[in-house]
Amino acid sequence: MSKHEESPFKGKTGIRRLINAFGYSLDGIKAAFRHEDAFRQLALLAIILIPTALFIVPASPLARALLVASSLATLVIELLNSAIEAAVDHTSLERHPLAKRAKDMGSAAQLLGLINLAAMWSLVLFGH
Repeated sequence: MSKHEESPFKGKTGIRRLINAFGYSLDGIKAAFRHEDAFRQLALLAIILIPTALFIVPASPLARALLVASSLATLVIELLNSAIEAAVDHTSLERHPLAKRAKDMGSAAQLLGLINLAAMWSLVLFGH
């Protein structure tokens, strides 16, 4: 395939493409739930934190939005981290410095997401 050719999987356009993309996204969430302990743990945390942010924490709408966004961000980061791990493992299960670097960087991204989550909650709850 030359660099100007598109993937054969990109043939759909318009509303059909949107419907397919939505289905693929749901498949990705289901796969993360089924195969990734960390995603399930973060989803449980989000199920607790998001309603708490919306209905219990006495905060401004902007502060509530930051709490919700930081909770959702950890889920997004975990999906990307898990995707990196799956792609690396699909390529080869052998130990390789580049594979380790990719996996470690994905893990570091999640660490920063969790630090951000803790910082947002700390600032909203104790920053006054």
